[in-house]
Amino acid sequence: MIHSVRFKAVLDTNVIYPVVIRDLLFWFAHFDLYTPKWSANIFGEWKEVMLRHGVEEKEAQKRVQKANLAFPDAIVENYLVLVGQLELPDEDDRHVLAAAIKTNAIVTNSLKDFPEEYLDIFGIKAKSADDFLTDIIDLNQEQAIKAFREMVLNRKNPAMDEYEVLESLRRNGLLDTANYLHALL
Repeated sequence: MIHSVRFKAVLDTNVIYPVVIRDLLFWFAHFDLYTPKWSANIFGEWKEVMLRHGVEEKEAQKRVQKANLAFPDAIVENYLVLVGQLELPDEDDRHVLAAAIKTNAIVTNSLKDFPEEYLDIFGIKAKSADDFLTDIIDLNQEQAIKAFREMVLNRKNPAMDEYEVLESLRRNGLLDTANYLHALL
């Protein structure tokens, strides 16, 4: 069995929200398929997105705390000093790259905001959630299926079966991931 917990990736806000993408990323991390990383800035953005989508303040804060409790080593420290030195198409994404410099990768669905040639300077790779998750499945298909099945079993509000979750993944841009998992079921 190949373990990839040594592989670390900063999760951008746009892969932490929507819920179904975050759930799969978190379950894969729970099953030690990789180590998630994030910053206070990323979680601040996540909280803002939740509030804009009608999540109550107390519930949003609870979700942030729950994620930090589940993965206490995920928070990246001492990255803010780098932000002012970085140049990206969207200046608001500089904190994501700064946090990633402390790790080795970014999982984002805004690849255009992280130009490959600029990231190469820092030895950083950016991947879409779909590509990142299919790579993880490639590394350890058995663990990935276990993680997926556990996610489905713990799914509430609404409860869904495996095929409904796969369809939800497809609707949220994880077409290759859903098809790969489906083929392994």
